[in-house]
Amino acid sequence: MLHSQNRILTTHTGSLPRPAALTELYVRRAKGEPIDAAAMETLGKAATLDVVQKQIAAGIDIGNNGEQQREAFFLYVRHRMSGFGGGWSRQPFGDVARYAGFRSWLAAQDTSKSLSNTADVPQAIGEVNYLDTAMVEAECTDFRTAMDAAGGGFTEPFMTAPSPGIIASAMQNAWYDTEDAYLAALGKALQVEYETIVRHGYILQIDAPDLALERHITYQDRPLAEFVDFAERVVGTINDALVNIPRNRVRMHVCWGNYEGPHDCDVDLHDILPTIQKTKVGGLVLPFANPRHAHEHRCLADMKLADDQVIIAGVIDSLTNFVEHPEVVAERIERVAQSVGDPSRVLAGTDCGFDTSAGRGRVADDVVWAKLAALSEGARIASVRLGLK
Repeated sequence: MLHSQNRILTTHTGSLPRPAALTELYVRRAKGEPIDAAAMETLGKAATLDVVQKQIAAGIDIGNNGEQQREAFFLYVRHRMSGFGGGWSRQPFGDVARYAGFRSWLAAQDTSKSLSNTADVPQAIGEVNYLDTAMVEAECTDFRTAMDAAGGGFTEPFMTAPSPGIIASAMQNAWYDTEDAYLAALGKALQVEYETIVRHGYILQIDAPDLALERHITYQDRPLAEFVDFAERVVGTINDALVNIPRNRVRMHVCWGNYEGPHDCDVDLHDILPTIQKTKVGGLVLPFANPRHAHEHRCLADMKLADDQVIIAGVIDSLTNFVEHPEVVAERIERVAQSVGDPSRVLAGTDCGFDTSAGRGRVADDVVWAKLAALSEGARIASVRLGLK
């Protein structure tokens, strides 16, 4: 995993805007409607090439395939694993439940969009196993083909895969005797995908919003200690799944949910960072741009990264159409570098993805690319000020 040796490197958190035609196919498939699979494949490949070219143009050093060939950052596993079916509705987020006016506003926003995921998500109704690596193999190959077609690709490419914890939380267990048994099955299945991504030469990013988000969903009415215990068990499962992967080939993204909301029920980073730091990864991807967590970079001064780790600092908000001024981006990077104590271990990124579920993104497509260009310019300014360039 690259460090920012000569300049602050830029990256992002994974999902990028999908074209409307591709999103519509994902929406129709999620509703159980028949679709043209060949058309979906063609559109997915074209969209992958498009986002690779746009990332390069925006100055992104460590880029990915934008998750174009998946309808959502974790729900896609139902097409690659056995055991999922039926449906259930998650309880409301703790902060959303507190504000009736906001709930009404949010519902109106959702009804105005064509979404690939709604309140109903599958459950585990049978044994979970990874069925076939063909889909992830093809996704890895298509990404490489897109980079070659774009004329060189990235300084370092990455691909994402979900944490077993977010699947266990959002895709309810209706089969296994215990949550631990469900987590273990998910970890074993995800190990196949994790290892395939790394074998293709990519950095693996594990998306683990559950390590923060579930505090104000599943555990909103329970003691903090119970949530921390859940997080500890998820981290243990992740570590088991990474047994054959060097930690310097893995980074992990943790956040409090990629939705615009009050977020005043979010657990403090200080309370969960010791658990997060037990994960055997070479980098942590954390959000420091949004108004609720911008100050928490200071936790990195009190609870130091491991000697071989980097921090990918979210310095671009993925939920607002404001295009951050490069000077603002630079200042955010500098603050994180001050807390870490070594600018070479700081990379600049985004708080979360821009389209974590197809159709759910809140930032206009052209604004996304302007924000990523501002990220690159801000990183350039910070590199000079931090003495890296």
